Amino acid sequence: MGVSTFGARVGLALRDIKLAHSVFALPFAVLGVFLAWGEGTRHAAQGTRGGGGGDLAIVLGLVVACMVCARTWAMLVNRIADREFDAKNPRTARRAVASGALRARDAMVFAAASGAAFVVLTAGFGVVFGNWWPLWLSVPTLLWIGFYSFTKRFTPLAHVFLGGALAASPLAAAIAVDPSALREVPALWFLAGMVLFWVAGFDVLYALQDEGFDREEGLRSIPAWLGTRRSQWVSRGMHVVAALLLIAAWRVEPRLGVVFGAAVGLICGVLVAEHWWLSKKGIVGLPMSFGVLNGVVSLAAGGFGVVDLLA
Repeated sequence: MGVSTFGARVGLALRDIKLAHSVFALPFAVLGVFLAWGEGTRHAAQGTRGGGGGDLAIVLGLVVACMVCARTWAMLVNRIADREFDAKNPRTARRAVASGALRARDAMVFAAASGAAFVVLTAGFGVVFGNWWPLWLSVPTLLWIGFYSFTKRFTPLAHVFLGGALAASPLAAAIAVDPSALREVPALWFLAGMVLFWVAGFDVLYALQDEGFDREEGLRSIPAWLGTRRSQWVSRGMHVVAALLLIAAWRVEPRLGVVFGAAVGLICGVLVAEHWWLSKKGIVGLPMSFGVLNGVVSLAAGGFGVVDLLA
């Protein structure tokens, strides 16, 4: 039986999708804003192009609001698409939609509202700054980040699709500031690649919890395909690639200096610590690894990077 009041249903939906986990992608989006902003304002001052000299506070506000709406859409799509599997899985059976506490119809309404809000917010970049690219790309973006929820049905590369969904965050934020930044700031692409492999790597570890269930249900996760030990090595390999791409982003961008270099060192250490912790604790160590350590990765990259760019 679903909850009755509208406010209770909204609260249930937000708790179920763990809004706090926006921390994984949001700092990279903010860093993307500052990387593109510096280039845009420099060119605007030289009179070679506009789009970078608007109010930074408005840009950041719109980017953050877009990120929250987009993630809410994607996670609700996930809960709706997976509700039958979630109901069978003891680990996820208490999720709001799977348990019936939140009706699938209500979740669909909230997802549609979040998607619509995202589209409206992207139009703000056009209205305020004359940059309509975010609006034109808004629906394809929603389709892309929602597509992940269906990929485990047909490919073990579902983890990579999830990484790709979050990897869009610094690129999308840069487009919102100045689309030509994608051409002129190569660090954005290295940063996006880092996010892809970092997220895919920790999602492989997270999926270890459901290895047996996924195999029984015919779901194509890497753990269900390769087993625990080999999946851990796949994750380690992905995180090595992520670390190399982060180093590349640091080295190719002259505005990122010692402060961001410290973040690179910290993040590499955290990734090593994550795998060491799991090797000692096994699956019971996942909450610490998934929530705390990966939160440190994103906050260090975004926070230290912004500090360096403002210095």
